[in-house]
Amino acid sequence: MKLTFQQAEKLLKGNQKFEHFAFAMLMTRLRERYAKNTAPVTVESSVEEINAFLSKYEAVMADDCAIIKNI
Repeated sequence: MKLTFQQAEKLLKGNQKFEHFAFAMLMTRLRERYAKNTAPVTVESSVEEINAFLSKYEAVMADDCAIIKNI
């Protein structure tokens, strides 16, 4: 699963709850960073981090991936 710029921006602005603890922590950190700096470069770096995480752990994150796909 690859996240797009638009999907990442919606995730960063949203308040979705995720089951996978490590992903929820990642999103908390990225949302705090985005709140301080909403520049496109912040979203781009977030896309890279989220995609790297998802490429490693997508198999165990079925519920969370369903949330992300519906964004």
